[in-house]
Amino acid sequence: MLKINDLSMQFGGRVLFKDVNVSFTPGECYGIIGANGAGKSTLLRIISGELEPTSGTVTKDPKERMSILKQDHEEYDDVEVLRTVLLGYPRLVEVMDEKEKLYAKSDFSEEDGNRAAELETEFAEMDGWNAETDATQLLCSLGIDPSYHHKLMKELDHRMKVKVLLAQALFGNPDILVLDEPTNDLDARASAWLEEYLMDFPNTILIVSHDRYFLNRVCTRILDVDYKEINLFVGNYDFWYESSQLIQSQMKDQNKKKEEKIKELKEFIARFSANASKSRQATSRKKALDKIVLDDIKPSSRKYPFLSFRSQYPLGNDVLDVHDLSKEGFFKDLSFTLRNTDKVAFLADNSLSITKLFDVLAEVDEDYTGKFKFGITVHRQYIPSSFQEFEGVKTNLVNYLRPYSLDDSDTYIRGFLGRMLFSGDEALKPVEVLSGGEKVRLRFSKSMLDPGNVILLDEPTNHLDLESIEALNRALIDTKSVLLFSSHDRQLLNSIANRIIYLRKDGSYVDRYLTYDEFEEYLENTEGKR
Repeated sequence: MLKINDLSMQFGGRVLFKDVNVSFTPGECYGIIGANGAGKSTLLRIISGELEPTSGTVTKDPKERMSILKQDHEEYDDVEVLRTVLLGYPRLVEVMDEKEKLYAKSDFSEEDGNRAAELETEFAEMDGWNAETDATQLLCSLGIDPSYHHKLMKELDHRMKVKVLLAQALFGNPDILVLDEPTNDLDARASAWLEEYLMDFPNTILIVSHDRYFLNRVCTRILDVDYKEINLFVGNYDFWYESSQLIQSQMKDQNKKKEEKIKELKEFIARFSANASKSRQATSRKKALDKIVLDDIKPSSRKYPFLSFRSQYPLGNDVLDVHDLSKEGFFKDLSFTLRNTDKVAFLADNSLSITKLFDVLAEVDEDYTGKFKFGITVHRQYIPSSFQEFEGVKTNLVNYLRPYSLDDSDTYIRGFLGRMLFSGDEALKPVEVLSGGEKVRLRFSKSMLDPGNVILLDEPTNHLDLESIEALNRALIDTKSVLLFSSHDRQLLNSIANRIIYLRKDGSYVDRYLTYDEFEEYLENTEGKR
């Protein structure tokens, strides 16, 4: 069993958490949540042995195997895809390689035979005979076509690498599975498959994720990192949220009653303290007043940004006409017309197809056939998933936004940055040093300075914390702008989309005015279980 004992971690004078004690039960899935910088990923790194804590210990049965989702997407660039998955079980690969070397020897000795027999026994115990089949099945389930399985990792695009590394972490049924943001860069279908897989997973799972729907589906326990503490809640994310809100509400109610009592006592004292006949009562009330202390209700360390996409440009009936649009390898003969009330979620077997489509519609990619035309009232805005625009940008945040603002005063621009939680000197940081989440928030600050009435968003929740995702979700529900978006966040898909366009890998597509859940049901009824 995995255990955390009196664990503390600090960097310099900053304490992330202290005196943490948790016992992890096999068969349970633990979702680790908290504000950005609270220490979620640090906790996972300590548990996985990558980082030494300031004090305390992490213990586990030495016979148990821990598997970790790798974050370095270039680590296996010179390794074949299938072997990369197998390397999720290092001992199995060691046995396979040693066996191969032994059997390749021209002078195979009796000693070699004995060693080979030992290896074969160990290999069978690790279910080695099914290893390549299991690895292949994992890759296919995540949408990696068999034609890629014997390519080198460096031949794959970023999103395919993410899927391979996820398959690597899942491979071999580890006793402890550690996943940091496993749904980042996954398309909705791969996320749905992962949910089902983890719900049936028999061993211990630890997950850091900003995907609310995903946490609700797979987690049975929540570890909340806040106030330099880590508190365990039974249930999924929604249960944690409701429980924490109830606790806060109860504490506020208790304080409200105390505040009412204090007000009553103060009024009595003020009214009667000068009256000799009432002075004794006033004195007793004063003593009672001194004994009443309000409970210290800690304000949550979580901060919610303010997001709003309210365009100043009226939108006419003519929005976008697309005719026979094709890009080799990604989509073919795509045709659709947008209404001025559409909020369209794009799904694809290959999520890169959506990025390529949005690049074409945003006119940053001219390598296509077919045609498209936006209406004359359209003020288009594109929020891509890549951070290419920020590379090498040394200017500070205020100066970066200045060209995009109608009012170029520092005060006005800092106001928009403040909405996205860049306060004080943070607004003067160089753009190039920002984290992924900060870059997304900066991009939204830029977008709010002049929102479009037609907005393209490619995986807008990537790198955001739960609080920022909640704020984005509300803003996209409230906006009157037409939306074309992709997302692996199923709650975002369900709450926003009124139309789904699904790009199949064979070049065909499906276009339906349905919610995401209705669309999933439609596909299941028309194509069977996917």
